[in-house]
Amino acid sequence: MKKQIIFLFFLFSLFQADAEAQSRKEKAVANAVESLRMAMIEADSATLDALTQSVLSYGHSSGRVENKASFIRSLVSGVSDFVTIELSEQTVQVEDKTAIVRHVMSAKTNDNGKPGTVKLAILTVWEKENFRWKLLARQAVRI
Repeated sequence: MKKQIIFLFFLFSLFQADAEAQSRKEKAVANAVESLRMAMIEADSATLDALTQSVLSYGHSSGRVENKASFIRSLVSGVSDFVTIELSEQTVQVEDKTAIVRHVMSAKTNDNGKPGTVKLAILTVWEKENFRWKLLARQAVRI
């Protein structure tokens, strides 16, 4: 009986350690999402560059798809201008070096100087590279 209790305690410890590691990974991904949100509002090209993979596929709700260079250029030039971005209903799922994030984005925009609002369901795929989470793909749909 004593061996069974020790074995069960050992198993519980393993599951607890795995859950804590998963939680740390999820928090790290959520922090990367928050950094991207702020960089998009600020049109911070250096941070946007650091947070995105070179092969980024950035899909808009209109169906337009941008690569990394055009995504950053659109934000920096004001073609895509986010005044505010609020994220809600966020879920983060991590598997090894890949993470899937879903959330609802509500934003005030000023694209090309024209004020507007958007509410979108967003799916992003993140990949861990050199100890940092980087955006690999994004797709948005209108709600």
